[in-house]
Amino acid sequence: MSPLDPEIPPTGEEIHLPGPSLVPLLAAIGITLTVVGITTFIELTIAGVIITVVCVIRWIRDTRHDIDQLPLDPPNHS
Repeated sequence: MSPLDPEIPPTGEEIHLPGPSLVPLLAAIGITLTVVGITTFIELTIAGVIITVVCVIRWIRDTRHDIDQLPLDPPNHS
């Protein structure tokens, strides 16, 4: 193993990854609608802002839930 290889976690240690979600995609669509609406129709801006705000709130709530599921005191591997 070379010193440039990434450090591999010990066997049995769980790696936490967030679950799949459509929220980032919907947030990007909301932001896109907002920007396009600024130059075209106010209705697109309003719809984009609503979609973006709802997605950001949902994203924060999901992230807080994921963080609550993590162990409070991770094991020390020295």
